[in-house]
Amino acid sequence: MRRRWALIASFCVLSGGSFAQQFPVAVDLELVIAVDVSYSMDIEEQRVQREGYVNAFRSPEVVRAVLSGPWGKTAMTYVEWGGSALQVVPWTLIDGPESAAQFAEELRRQPIRRISFTSISNALAFARELIRTNRFRASRHVIDVSGDGPNNAGAPVPVARNAAIADGITVDGLPIMLTTGPDSAAIHDLDAYYEACVIGGYGAFLVKVSDISQFAEAIRNKLAIEIAGFKLSEVQERRLAAASVQYTQPYNCLVGEESQERAIGK
Repeated sequence: MRRRWALIASFCVLSGGSFAQQFPVAVDLELVIAVDVSYSMDIEEQRVQREGYVNAFRSPEVVRAVLSGPWGKTAMTYVEWGGSALQVVPWTLIDGPESAAQFAEELRRQPIRRISFTSISNALAFARELIRTNRFRASRHVIDVSGDGPNNAGAPVPVARNAAIADGITVDGLPIMLTTGPDSAAIHDLDAYYEACVIGGYGAFLVKVSDISQFAEAIRNKLAIEIAGFKLSEVQERRLAAASVQYTQPYNCLVGEESQERAIGK
């Protein structure tokens, strides 16, 4: 028996660990946090948003949500996006306060960056590929996308959203609806846009932020809900401004692209 384990260990060393990598790590959830860093988000908003996520990963509520699952583990990565997308914090196994705090610290150290344009569709496609190619295995897959404006670059959002849903991925939304000044790309009903055009999949919901002071609580509660997998009825009992996916009336999901075209034509 001892000789057998020695041979296995030797094989793993010689193969550079590829033997172990053939077997995915079981977790309760694979979560991509996709955060808008386009130029419509000013530096102060980005700073508060970043602090909101850093503090959320350090919070007991989020850690309890992770530990509440059958495996007590969540795989998480942090993406920032504008017209393109960037994986800022790599896939990390969160299984308790220490690993959650390490994830928070890695995010805290990242510089504040800004990316031109707003392509929710590119962000969803990027996140979908990260889920498809990682080393984890979960029964639930979620993309948590936040943003302060409609799609104005890349493919139409419903195309990317529907492709994610077809892969069994739920897309949740955090529409940021702050009134900090005039913006030709902004729309007054961004929450309705997110509900009709962005979110989707089993259990999808959104939580809107209408004041900068709401960032921290909205982010923390939304992450805890996503990780624990609460039903929408339980979300509403927590008094969040959450909405399920309800396509009750037609919505122009190309409103951002059309606005961009008008701006270019001037």
